[in-house]
Amino acid sequence: MMKCVCCLLLLISFFWVALPAEASVCRNYQGGEICIVDIKRSAKNYWEYRVILSVDGVKQPLEVYNCRDRTTVKKDGTVLAFGQNNPGEILCGFFTQK
Repeated sequence: MMKCVCCLLLLISFFWVALPAEASVCRNYQGGEICIVDIKRSAKNYWEYRVILSVDGVKQPLEVYNCRDRTTVKKDGTVLAFGQNNPGEILCGFFTQK
């Protein structure tokens, strides 16, 4: 009897603890798929986002997207303006929609 109660409690405890969900926001863009794997908003500059993207299933390195100046700061420190087919347009557009 005690063995059954222990097994039942053990089984209930497995379902009691909820694991964090792994979800990403994906958009189709220019014939490809862009997914936000990880995103963190800057506390100091609310218009900056530190983002890891996945483009067509390939994980990209961390980049900083500045939605105010429309620039991207690469991992090596290179600053690039948003250009044609830049994922920053999707990212910044996603957060400015109402």
